[in-house]
Amino acid sequence: MSLPKILAYTHQVIGEVLSVGGIAIDATVGNGYDTLFLAKQVGSQGRVYGFDIQQTAISITRKRLIEHHASEQVELFLNNHALLHQDIPLVYKGKIGAIMFNLGYLPNGDHQIITTAHTTQYAAEQASEWLMKGGRMTLVLYTGHSGGEAEASTVINWASSLPTKQFRVDWYQILNRHQAPSILIIEKNT
Repeated sequence: MSLPKILAYTHQVIGEVLSVGGIAIDATVGNGYDTLFLAKQVGSQGRVYGFDIQQTAISITRKRLIEHHASEQVELFLNNHALLHQDIPLVYKGKIGAIMFNLGYLPNGDHQIITTAHTTQYAAEQASEWLMKGGRMTLVLYTGHSGGEAEASTVINWASSLPTKQFRVDWYQILNRHQAPSILIIEKNT
């Protein structure tokens, strides 16, 4: 058996804590793969909130969800992930089971439109307040594009400073592949 690929590992980590009826956030919907995964995990009784700054990403994701009969439980927002706290009903604060970030740019899209260190750190700070006890947040960090190293460094520094009584922070990375993505996994303890 081989080790899981980075993106498959994020699904494994999230799948352990997110079940039918749960509530989740995809902070960067991109091509909709994580959004679809979350929608299947929570089922028709759950709720997924998805965010992206590109209409193309929202359209691709919506189409993917419809094709897989998983669109009813998903609400998509054409908005920056740093503003997710403005679009999710306040009643869900502290009740989100999973939050996923897949940073960088939209694959097969405009590589000039990227997530940034400042907005991603702010979004992750906001998102951590919405997690429930036992909930998890994953952040897939890409360093192979302009701004990627700065974003990864900023997010890692922020996550490293989270209080240990309230959060557990793991960092999963491939050490012998230059510029391979890595994953921050944040679990809320209290």
